[in-house]
Amino acid sequence: MHCSGCGRGVLDSRGRCDECGWSRPTDRDHVERAVRGVAGVSDQGLRHHRNEDAFRVSATALPNGTPVAIAVVCDGVSSSSRPHEASAVAAGVADEVLLSALPRGVPGREAMHEALLTAARAVDELAEREPEPIGRNAPACTIVGAVSVGGELTVGWVGDSRAYWVPMDGEGRPTRLTEDDSWAAQMVRAGLLGEEEAMADRRAHAITAWLGADNPRVEPHTATFAPDRPGVVVVCTDGLWNYADAADRMATVVPPQTRTAPLTGARQLVRYALDSGGHDNVTVAVIPLPLEAPAPPAPPGAGASSG
Repeated sequence: MHCSGCGRGVLDSRGRCDECGWSRPTDRDHVERAVRGVAGVSDQGLRHHRNEDAFRVSATALPNGTPVAIAVVCDGVSSSSRPHEASAVAAGVADEVLLSALPRGVPGREAMHEALLTAARAVDELAEREPEPIGRNAPACTIVGAVSVGGELTVGWVGDSRAYWVPMDGEGRPTRLTEDDSWAAQMVRAGLLGEEEAMADRRAHAITAWLGADNPRVEPHTATFAPDRPGVVVVCTDGLWNYADAADRMATVVPPQTRTAPLTGARQLVRYALDSGGHDNVTVAVIPLPLEAPAPPAPPGAGASSG
């Protein structure tokens, strides 16, 4: 089949043009999912020919009925081969590990660490099953996950996808819960550049850690946070945070109804990114806190998942 983008090339088995790189539209171009209070939306944006982001949102419960919410967001590295496959595999595997571990009582940080390492191995296997031509990078992606269990929130990440805490009572302080694995963040941490100067550099978004076979020493970051007031956790790719970098700025663009209508909130955050330029794929998942009344006790490994 000939490419309708350039008219010259031929589409391969994945629907990608061998001449210009155009890809046949897929059901990933715009995705919306919601399950028991946690929701996410992903869109290919206005400048990209396909959506290389992926996400999963899930809900389950501990044996005592304590509700658990999970959100995992991944951003395929565009300079790698098959980034859309890497992000989809990583998001799905991490979500499955968390859904299995948390109801069995595995602590949040331990479960998150294992989920990210297992996702890394799954992305590595993409390159092992189908080696890339010489000169092509192996499939790769970033990943960020957030898990709410009772009153505790755990986040984990590799790369520059982010999680933010946004209080919804008008008094609490918004907080970015993750630190980028990027050139800009590295320069700021080393005291070589200020944040504004680093982010203005053309190398700012070059990531220094990712999931993929050409990064064999994956070291996931994890952190815990105990919110002391109602609010929402925003888990997102740089397709959103490029337009709302600082936590205070993110708080101004999160719609007031997001805590009670998370899918609506996620939709509006994606729309904000598109209206701001939509230069990249954009994915947003939202977990309202505190979670709603405890769900009925679920057997180990059981849970609702939208993926």
